[in-house]
Amino acid sequence: MWPLPMLCLIAGALIGLGTLALDRATDYGLVPQSVTGTPTDAQTILSSFATALVSLTSLVLTVTLVAVQLAMGQFSPRIVGALLADRFSQLAVGLFGASFVVVILTLREIRGSNTGRVPGLSMLVSYGLMAASLVVLILFVHHAGQGLRAAGLIDLVGDRSRELIVRRHGEEPVQAGGRDTIVAEEPGNVIRIDRPALVAAARQSDCVLELVPVVGDFVVGGAPLFRVHPSSRSTGETTGDLANRLRSDVTRHVLLAAERVHTDDLAYGFRKLVDIAVRSIAQPFDDPTTAVQALHRLHDLLRQLSVRPLPSGEHRDEEGVVRLVERTVSWDGYVQLAFDEIRLAGASAPQVTRKMSAALADLKSVAPPDRQGPLDRQLRLLSAAVRRCHEDEEDVVAALTQDTEGIGSGADVTVKPHFGHELDLVEATRRRTAQGGAD
Repeated sequence: MWPLPMLCLIAGALIGLGTLALDRATDYGLVPQSVTGTPTDAQTILSSFATALVSLTSLVLTVTLVAVQLAMGQFSPRIVGALLADRFSQLAVGLFGASFVVVILTLREIRGSNTGRVPGLSMLVSYGLMAASLVVLILFVHHAGQGLRAAGLIDLVGDRSRELIVRRHGEEPVQAGGRDTIVAEEPGNVIRIDRPALVAAARQSDCVLELVPVVGDFVVGGAPLFRVHPSSRSTGETTGDLANRLRSDVTRHVLLAAERVHTDDLAYGFRKLVDIAVRSIAQPFDDPTTAVQALHRLHDLLRQLSVRPLPSGEHRDEEGVVRLVERTVSWDGYVQLAFDEIRLAGASAPQVTRKMSAALADLKSVAPPDRQGPLDRQLRLLSAAVRRCHEDEEDVVAALTQDTEGIGSGADVTVKPHFGHELDLVEATRRRTAQGGAD
């Protein structure tokens, strides 16, 4: 990590000495004091800036070491080298160090109080470095936050390895599919699709475009992105020629990114909630209450979807002709995404299974008949998973009892009103009186 910052320190020393030499050569008159301020003002500003630069440098080094520690503990010790070799972190440390050297050299040159000399050009350079350091600080915080993500670390290694392959073996990607296929030029997750633009492009070429990946899928470089199906009325142009002509026009309407986002990807919201639930159940966390909270939101999302029509994946032009076809997540897909992994991970936690039983029963009460099958399947698999984890039949019954809060609000206990005993006494008195008793 040290070579680039050391070069920046040397460059800062040369810049500081060079600007001071110019100021001396012009008898400190190159920039008037109306711009730089009096010597007292300049000393105050530069002293504050020098102190802040030491803190900024310490902050960058601390964040870098924290990132290294987290990466070693959660991902792999072998990721440390890539993090320490991160150019942006090195440049941030180098800029702060170089700015500190320039400020200290400029501060030494200031003489007098209000009528002394101020190296104007050196002051302007110091001001510029101050502004650049503030901008780089904000960018570094953003960069560090992105780098601490799992996707950021994976992409860091993946991008460097991909660059090595291209450098050694050429830039020609491995392509899959036939001549009717439009491939992805770069890897990434499909996060956004401009469907109206794709429909217009297909209508103009009189063809049907089939989007191969689902929104949220990761597409590797050179993998099929579209399949082109010419219309029966198309003449004079082969499918391969049509695909080649459409390649540059349609690929720009599909946005690929390093990580999925919520913009058009509903399944990604399910994925995050499931990850939270599964992670909370796993050791060493063992926190089924958090899993139940995630199941609350999954239950709510499925309830909203249960009575709504899901998109068919067919997009038509103004004349009603299908121009774009894409695969979409079905009701069965959403149900499996929401419950399969949590059921397998939390079958031994009664709090989780009781909440799942209650959620599935509620969904069955509102879902139309054609959507009951996936819910019945989940109930059957949940019962089988619980029976594998518990030998006692009473434990099985308790673990499958419907309870919206896991264990707590849904206990099946019948409680009489607090005045029930008094009513029983009144009824007994009436009976004895009718039978001629003393009471």
